[in-house]
Amino acid sequence: MPRQARVIVPGLPHHIVQRGHNKQPVFIEDRDFQYYLDNLQEWKHTLGLEVFSYCLMTNHVHLVVKATDELTAIPQLMKRLAGRQTRFVNKIEKRTGSLWEGRYKISPIDTDHYLLSCCRYVELNPVKAGMVDAAEHYPWSSYAAYSRPRLPLIPDEACHPFHAKAATDSTAKLPPRQAA
Repeated sequence: MPRQARVIVPGLPHHIVQRGHNKQPVFIEDRDFQYYLDNLQEWKHTLGLEVFSYCLMTNHVHLVVKATDELTAIPQLMKRLAGRQTRFVNKIEKRTGSLWEGRYKISPIDTDHYLLSCCRYVELNPVKAGMVDAAEHYPWSSYAAYSRPRLPLIPDEACHPFHAKAATDSTAKLPPRQAA
């Protein structure tokens, strides 16, 4: 049975989730997180993508990304990020094999309300997981980049005023998704 094709809609943001193989840690040390973010920064510019939000958890990644008009930009981004991170970790740990579990999951975001909900969900992920008590205390998310100007800003500044509404209340419940 052939696998189902991913739905990618040029011009819309997408929520992407990629998990570590067997839910094992992908990021152990700060250098692992930083290497992934450096690659995200590089490939976002190379492929002409907009990054609305991100969160690197220890065993998975959340991204909210928009490709303006190139259908292959998001798959290329994910291929480059996964490949580089796998080679980086395999070299350090003197191991072989996949770092990631299967294919990444992707969902188009078709309304501003849903975009705000996704950004909030992504940035509150460490709070919900009990890793920190407030989103600003987790250094590997776009929330940290927005709240600490000394960090490199991977999310596009053009998204910042819109995005700021999404992360103002770390205790807020996400509204249910509305049908378009």
